Amino acid sequence: MLDQYRVELVCLGGFMRLFTPDFVLRWQGRMLNIHPSLLPAFPGLDPHGQALRAGVKISGATVHFVIPETDAGPIIAQAAVPVRDDDDVDTLAARVLAAEHRLYPQALALLAAGRVRIVGARCLIEGGRQTPPEALIVPET
Repeated sequence: MLDQYRVELVCLGGFMRLFTPDFVLRWQGRMLNIHPSLLPAFPGLDPHGQALRAGVKISGATVHFVIPETDAGPIIAQAAVPVRDDDDVDTLAARVLAAEHRLYPQALALLAAGRVRIVGARCLIEGGRQTPPEALIVPET
């Protein structure tokens, strides 16, 4: 059906099913997913619970190309959010979701502009502003 409608890009969000490797390979470089963690940390189910149990201070979201391995494809963009001492799964999930809503359209715009290039297992963004050299430190003092 995707071929019938001449779909060029498959964008997943909240999709909790695994595709067959053959399907994924057919759409390689043309299928994106957003995952609510800073991959490669906390792939799969319950990423917010994983982050809280690990005691991380920063979590976030990742837009990546889909490959047959779960949550392991080349990373296009990431957004970081602080993990607060009083967070639970729901409060952290809400903060990450707000970041996802900003991140996914930005990643799609980069792709639509032809600025994303896959080199091996990495994505390179052409002509973009590089991340500032300062570190993001949490907690801020």
